[in-house]
Order: sequence, then structure tokens, then C-alpha cells
Amino acid sequence: MIFFYNIFVRGLILGMHVLSWFNEKTKKGVDGRKQSLSIIRSSFSKTDRVIWMHAASLGEYEQGLPVLEKLKESFPEHKILITFFSPSGYENVIKKNHLAHAVCYLPFDRKNTVKEFTEQMNVDLFFTVKYDYWYNLLQELRNKKVKIYVISALFYDRQVYFKSYGKWFVKQLRKNVDWFFHQTASSFALAESIGLEHSSIAGDTRFDRVRQLRLRDNKVKGIEEFINSKKVIVFGSSWEAEEKILSNVFKENPDLKLIIAPHDLKRVQGIRQHFPDAVLYSNIQNSLSEIKDARLLIIDSIGLLSKLYSYADIAVVGGGFHDAGLHNILEAATFGVPVIFGNHYKKNPEADELISREGGKSFDNETSASAFIYSLLQDEKLLRKMSENAEMFVEEKPNSSELILKHIRKDFAVN
Repeated sequence: MIFFYNIFVRGLILGMHVLSWFNEKTKKGVDGRKQSLSIIRSSFSKTDRVIWMHAASLGEYEQGLPVLEKLKESFPEHKILITFFSPSGYENVIKKNHLAHAVCYLPFDRKNTVKEFTEQMNVDLFFTVKYDYWYNLLQELRNKKVKIYVISALFYDRQVYFKSYGKWFVKQLRKNVDWFFHQTASSFALAESIGLEHSSIAGDTRFDRVRQLRLRDNKVKGIEEFINSKKVIVFGSSWEAEEKILSNVFKENPDLKLIIAPHDLKRVQGIRQHFPDAVLYSNIQNSLSEIKDARLLIIDSIGLLSKLYSYADIAVVGGGFHDAGLHNILEAATFGVPVIFGNHYKKNPEADELISREGGKSFDNETSASAFIYSLLQDEKLLRKMSENAEMFVEEKPNSSELILKHIRKDFAVN
């Protein structure tokens, strides 16, 4: 089976190289990997003791970060490495203040490539987030006696591990991973059903992360002047469907303030064409006195969304009306904001739970979502109750990071 896996990896590499001729995001990933080895060589010596976190993309990075922060506190003499598979993770984190000694792309999973990469440092502990498994890498780390963990693990029944041809993949995980920390009881039970018994339910570390958001300064210049004491809806990480909802709400609620932060800044121009009287966030700094009468604010900057949710009365979170994937609903819920989203969220178990706790609601089309928002704005009692439910949903979750660290401290002895 390893023969076929390596063929798959070669095919993936070839496919990404071809796609990079036409797709800028893929090109960044291909070109970035050419620098990974030199980044490691310049950041670590072969005797440096390293804690390594791998995240497929930005969402997984946010999930793993609370654990990485605690590991750094517990083992301050270790250096930190963060790797990404996707440019959307790498590009965002490399521009921020981060706690790592090095951030780079994960090399393609060829045996000789990962062997050369891992030999540049002395890795003591490695963890991947959720379900990004690369089998040559895991085997190489196991050969070096590295402790290997999966944080916020999430198994679901459509994965390869539960197919007749998935036994080899299960065997590799059983052999190479020391412990799985599962997000949910369902994930734990599925893993246990295929013999991955070295695991426990620790919960979703994203709850730890979003609780921290409340403790920082969430003030954003100009937002209070724009809101002007009126109700406000924040459309976060919007796609076309969420922008249709915004258009519906805009027409029916003239006294409402609306803020939209598109998932891709390339969408800003189209939104502005549809709403010519909207104000760009980049322009409000010079005209704070003029924005009180504006109804729509378009966020044409990155890094503000989680703070903007602290101002919201209602949040509409993007990605759930198609298969792109629902964006982070917890960043809004932590501030006690009812969350509205589409019903395509099979890989987001927190969405079902937020709905069951009556702190959020999903819809299969934009018209139904718009109608519910209109009714919610008319029902102050329901709006307040959904707000309380959303906040308690986040507040009552366990401190997953501490549960994970408690296990690792017992398991991982620093020599």
C-alpha cells in the first residue's frame, strides 16, 4: 500500500505544479516549499530541541495555538516550529507576531525529502491538528522516537479509515501516533471502532482560543461612530450568498447598520458596485464625522473581523451556503452574538451544538435566512435569549488545552 500512497503523493505534487501555472494561491505553496529547508537550516541547529506544530491551514492553526502556547510555557528551553500545508495559513501567520522560531510550508511527503527536513533539528514533540496526516512524515518522526499527538482530532464516517481499503491508513496511525485528543464523543467512538484506542475526549481547543478574545482590547477605531447607537449586523467571511442576505436586509431595514468583511478582499470591488453609498473602512479614518449617516461599512483590511463581532447584535457567518466550508462561528458566539449561517457544515460539529443550544440557526437558502433576521430584529426578547445562549455555549466548554497539557506533561519527559 505504501507504493500506491507514494504514487498518490507524486501525483499530488505534479498536479500542484501544473495548477500553479494558473492559480496564484497554489503557486505560492509550490514556490514556498522551495524555501522550507533553508528556513529550517537558518533557524535551528541539529542539536536544538524542537516542539513542532503542523496545521493544514489557518483554521487549524487557530485550533492548535492554545496548546502550543501552553507547551512553550511548560518547556521554555525548546524552540518552536510551525508548518502549514496551505498558503492561506502560511500567508496570514507569517505577517503576524507569532511565537515560533520558524514558520514554513510542510515539505511534500516524499521519504527522502522529509528525512532531510527532520534531520536539521532535534524534534522532541510533534502534533498535527484535526486530521492532516502525512504518512512518510509520521513514520520518519516515529523512527526518531518523537512523541506524536493529534490535537482536536475529528473522525467522521465518510473518511478513508472506514472504507474496506482504509486498513493500511489505520495501521499507520495506530503504529505512529502516541495519542489522539478528540473534539467530540462521536469522533472518539469512531476511532475506537477501528482500533485507535490510544485516545481521549478533550474537546475543541478553539473554545479556549475564542474565550481569550474577550480579554483583549477589542476596540476598532471608527466603529462606534459608524454604529451611532443603532443595531448592527456583522457579515463575516462573506461569499455571494451572504452578500445576497445583506442586500435583502439592507432593503427591509433602513435604520440598521451593516458591516461586511468578505472572505476575499477581491470581493470588495463588486460589493461596492452594488452598494455605491457604502463606506470603505480604509477611508473612514479621515472622515469619522461623516460616517454616522452611512448604512454599510465594507472592511477592506484583514485581521479585524474577530474584534468586529464584539460590536454585533447579530452575525451572519459565511461559507455555509455551499461546499466551501463554514467559517468560524465561535468568534461571534463568544461575544454573545446570535449566529446565522447556511446548512452546509458537516465538518463543523460545533454548528449543530450551537443550534441545539438555540444560540444560532442555519438555513438552506438566503431568503429564509433574511426573513428570520427580520423577525429576530422585531423580537427583542428572542434576540436577547439567543445572545445569552450563544455566550453560555462557549463559556461552559471545558478548558481543552489544559486537559491536553496535563496528559502530555505525564507522557513527555524532558531529559
